[in-house]
Amino acid sequence: MKILIVNGPNLNLLGRREPEIYGNMTFEDYLSVLRERFPQVDLAFFQSNCEGALVTKLQEEGFTVDGIVLNAGAYTHTSIALLDCIRAIACPVVEVHLSNVWQREHFRNHSMIAPACTGVVAGFGLDSYRLAIEALLQLKA
Repeated sequence: MKILIVNGPNLNLLGRREPEIYGNMTFEDYLSVLRERFPQVDLAFFQSNCEGALVTKLQEEGFTVDGIVLNAGAYTHTSIALLDCIRAIACPVVEVHLSNVWQREHFRNHSMIAPACTGVVAGFGLDSYRLAIEALLQLKA
């Protein structure tokens, strides 16, 4: 099974960015933890701060991988392009957020991409990615 993890804008700063919200671990370090926990899964990773690059990567991989874990960052709340792309690809997509977005600023309470996603995991820090992978594994079981 192959799962692609896609991170959007500013998530390349994990470990340094607002640690009180996002924690102290870099995503690269956490990706090692995920790979150890799920040795049976080929976990690929992509990060970009550019909306178009995210759309392109989803289009490139969305017909060949078994699932996508997507943390679109701020594009979650603004991107119709990502919504349309998720609807166009073949594999399930799980939307992920490290923080509980409904406890934060009001503008974060609405996701443009959620209607196209299989599910949403939010509020469990980096562990949100693990929960999303487990959900995708259950879909394939």
